[in-house]
Amino acid sequence: MLQFQPPGFGHKLIHTSLGAMVYYTQTNAPWAIAPGVGGAIADTEDLPPLLFLHNFGGGASAYEWSKVYPAFASNYRILAPDLIGWGESAHPVRDYKIRDYLSTIAEFIIETCRQPVTVVASSLTAAFAIRLAIVQPNLFKALFLVSPSGFDDFGQGAGRRLPLSVINAPLLDNFIYMLGAENEIAVRNFLQSFLFAKSQRVSQEMVEAYLTSAQQPNAKFAALSFLRGELYFDLSLYIKQLTIPTVIFWGEKAQFTSVKLGQRLANLNPSAIRDFYAIADAGVLPHLEIPEVVIGLLQKYLGEFGVRS
Repeated sequence: MLQFQPPGFGHKLIHTSLGAMVYYTQTNAPWAIAPGVGGAIADTEDLPPLLFLHNFGGGASAYEWSKVYPAFASNYRILAPDLIGWGESAHPVRDYKIRDYLSTIAEFIIETCRQPVTVVASSLTAAFAIRLAIVQPNLFKALFLVSPSGFDDFGQGAGRRLPLSVINAPLLDNFIYMLGAENEIAVRNFLQSFLFAKSQRVSQEMVEAYLTSAQQPNAKFAALSFLRGELYFDLSLYIKQLTIPTVIFWGEKAQFTSVKLGQRLANLNPSAIRDFYAIADAGVLPHLEIPEVVIGLLQKYLGEFGVRS
């Protein structure tokens, strides 16, 4: 959401097969300026692209990475989209499928990047990035993934918490979404109880950003597809095929998907997965909960991988 973006960032959009995808990038000072020419707008197109992909769940959007990517705006072209069905991007009324996200993320990369992209992604979207990097490796330079999971890894469903009969019931799905995602108290409780390791780290701004995203017209359709498990898959069946250099980060106190699961996935492909780092005292979203730690880790590995401007 634009009102929650850091200074110097504005939004642009591209058109995908499922509608407009909004993304945030450097548009103003202090980032988009050319030194020594009176503050004229500089061309950031030639900077190496750094793509940040947000997680799924009620109220998700590119805001999730907004405490991290400004630290890289001087040396990289930041691309932080709201994925289709989320945030300010198009919300087509449909039952969302895995192929919808594989295709629209690929379309986004092809449309916005003239060179292979370094991707920073979390959770289910990070798992989609792995699948995409397997079939279109030419699009990618490196992957930095936070808790990548298909939510049905090794055949163990991790994400579904409500019976399908309840979620699919007429009117009940509207009620569930309204009660769980469009309500400030519920949003704060979800962030504090399930996504963060320490509840006091949840700010009012975070609650408002998630609530604003959840209240977009037709936002419930993508969220309910996720809740039903229609986007889940077994990442362990794919990860061995990955060849793109990858580092995995994992919040030690992450719920739903444990560090042990993450290590088990990483061990399936040690040649591509160069490191696995467990982040202490963090939950599912360490990049929102303790962004300074994630910034430091990304800087370290970007340097080691030679992903420089």
